[in-house]
Amino acid sequence: MRLSSFSRRGLGAAGLAAGAALVLAGCSSDGGGSEGGGEESLSIGISQLVQHPALDAATEGFKQAFADAGYVEGETVEFDEQNAQGEQANAVTIAQNFASSDLDLVLAVATPAAQAAAQAILDTPVLFTAVTDAVSAELVDSNEEPGANITGTSDAAPMAEQFELLRQLVPDAATVGIVYSSGEVNSEVQVAAAEEVADELGIEIVTQTVTTANDIAQATEALGDVDAIYVPTDNMVVAGLASLVQVAETQKTPVIAAEAGTVESGAIATIGIDYTELGRQTGEMALRILEEDADPATMSVETASEFTYVVNPGAAERMGVEIPAEILDQAETVE
Repeated sequence: MRLSSFSRRGLGAAGLAAGAALVLAGCSSDGGGSEGGGEESLSIGISQLVQHPALDAATEGFKQAFADAGYVEGETVEFDEQNAQGEQANAVTIAQNFASSDLDLVLAVATPAAQAAAQAILDTPVLFTAVTDAVSAELVDSNEEPGANITGTSDAAPMAEQFELLRQLVPDAATVGIVYSSGEVNSEVQVAAAEEVADELGIEIVTQTVTTANDIAQATEALGDVDAIYVPTDNMVVAGLASLVQVAETQKTPVIAAEAGTVESGAIATIGIDYTELGRQTGEMALRILEEDADPATMSVETASEFTYVVNPGAAERMGVEIPAEILDQAETVE
């Protein structure tokens, strides 16, 4: 299935020029149309920015939507899964290869992967997931009317509820530190939202930015004597979370997260996105495009419909926090 004649918002050619010279091993697609069970198989490209639990779950949820609809991987649907290993140049190359392949649809997982796909892929439907603010990322004209061949799902976190949870766990918190990647638009959006929510609670936000995962430990230390640390759905920081958690445990600084995978990896708690369900929701959008000829240009960007309340008592103990009994009674517990 191919789409044509879409207007598009320009994202700039610099990233394309940088990625054009990069040859990414294993990035090429063998194209769609493979036969399975006597029928032509759907061919779907998946570009995931980096490997970490949240994005992995989103990809699996997307694929599960097809399984739930009766598709059999390798027979009636083929997924060409590519991972950019956290490098934007790789994401650009993956997108360029997908653009020249005979695919029925492309899924881009995380904002930088979606930006690369939006720039390169003009006549194939593109869905994104794990994108916080598609408008700020210049992926769509508006959430209600995306306007081109791209739409998807937002992972905007319930920030107010998360900071209320932080206050329950650290009642006297006056300063909260955030480490985030300076190159991720979704992180900038989340920091701005956190500052707004924190201001209403009388909490000061202290920030440090990183450009590589190697900077995370130093940036965490540079936050200084903050009362807690909040980890947004920043792909670089989440992928390198062990460095942040190690510093936090040494300093006995509580870490609160924006999503469940980060809690499983060492943060204390979250009320956050269920990324498997978010991916499944995106897969259901894909099925409407592929089976019902829905037009991405007029398909509203959808927000998460499922949230999870998760705590990690082991992490709490290591960071010197006692989780109130009422929270333990309500939440799913990470062992």
